[in-house]
Amino acid sequence: MPTPNSGLRAHQAQMTRARILKAATRVFSQDGFSGGRIEKISRLAKSNDRMIYYYFKNKEQLFISVLEGIYAGFNEAESRQRFELDDPVGALRQLIEFVWHYYIQHPEFISILNTENLHKASHSRKSPALKALSGEALGNLAPIIHAGQAQGVFRADVDIHHTYLLISSLCYFYHSNQHPLGAFLGIDLASPQAREGWLAYACDQVLRGLRNLPAGLS
Repeated sequence: MPTPNSGLRAHQAQMTRARILKAATRVFSQDGFSGGRIEKISRLAKSNDRMIYYYFKNKEQLFISVLEGIYAGFNEAESRQRFELDDPVGALRQLIEFVWHYYIQHPEFISILNTENLHKASHSRKSPALKALSGEALGNLAPIIHAGQAQGVFRADVDIHHTYLLISSLCYFYHSNQHPLGAFLGIDLASPQAREGWLAYACDQVLRGLRNLPAGLS
């Protein structure tokens, strides 16, 4: 039978695990997977190495949990959005703007994905949870596309995966490369004006690709 003490211990364990994940997210986003040290994560989490290995077994499993956590955090934030399907164009703009601003507000998301890209998604492929998480992400886009198709606003041959990739690439590439590209082009890509200009351009490009134009105007 559960006791008050067992409930307290479970809560403390949950809090310890959450602190470790938060610290690991910060360390891996700064130092990458190879450079991220368990000792550094322990200090930041105000825990110890033994507790990390108790909850996550090894460094790779900890990194996989961080990956799952950042995707789950993104999906949770997106699920709080309310898209007006009677206005699919406005809803799609809202979705693109959400993705764009989420990347700005969560630079660790970009950093950790960059790290996983360097490792050719070797950790992601070991996570059974990421498939479900990706389904949630597509599940927010699909109703908008279907509503636009039903109204004749969007083309009938739209590929949901292509649209998702287009939105992700237009938002992700800018943020993941803004510093070297800004130096190369001599432009401050982190300035509010540059960001607002690119966001408007990204929305325009996605909508141009989806719109159901009259015959002869395609």
